[in-house]
Amino acid sequence: MGSVSTDEQQTERTTERVPKQDRSRATRQRLLQAAVACLAEHGWAGSTVAVVAERAGVSRGAAQHHFRTREDLFTAAVEYVAEERSTALRALFPEGATDRRAVVSALVDLYTGPLFRAALHLWVAASDEDQLRPRVTELEAHVGRETHRIAVDLLGADESRPGVRETVQGLLDMARGLGLANLLTDDAGRRERVVAQWAEVLDEALG
Repeated sequence: MGSVSTDEQQTERTTERVPKQDRSRATRQRLLQAAVACLAEHGWAGSTVAVVAERAGVSRGAAQHHFRTREDLFTAAVEYVAEERSTALRALFPEGATDRRAVVSALVDLYTGPLFRAALHLWVAASDEDQLRPRVTELEAHVGRETHRIAVDLLGADESRPGVRETVQGLLDMARGLGLANLLTDDAGRRERVVAQWAEVLDEALG
């Protein structure tokens, strides 16, 4: 029987390794999505690693293999979904936006879904958890910068003009406020009117 060359052995090892890597990525993604869902539904106190692992359909050991601590899991989860939402937001306007009202509405939607609810629970927890606070602060700064960049691009805003940067940031602050209001009641009617008004303000301010 002929011997197997080193190159052939390496190819076989690579072939065996790829499915395992794919499974590992799929497990990590399920954990991240389950963590955000648990945080949005149960808050920080009710979202343990065991609860997330059960929801994701994996063992607690597998969860801890990917995320050493609870803080690692939840900060990674919110960041992951925030990046996914940013990608989805850009995909709404692949050729660039021409309707500022549609852009304002899409930005507001970022703050009225489960991601914002999960992030809010994380912020509240971070206010009492010294170990969590710096990580959430860094995460929020990263997400905030990315959202601001997307808003500037989609609105066609020229931030070299005085007051434009503050106007865009004011829009995002307003959207966050609408998201907070939506946590307690269905605020869709008032939100639609505010979106329309802000679109007019932006047309005037941004030109």
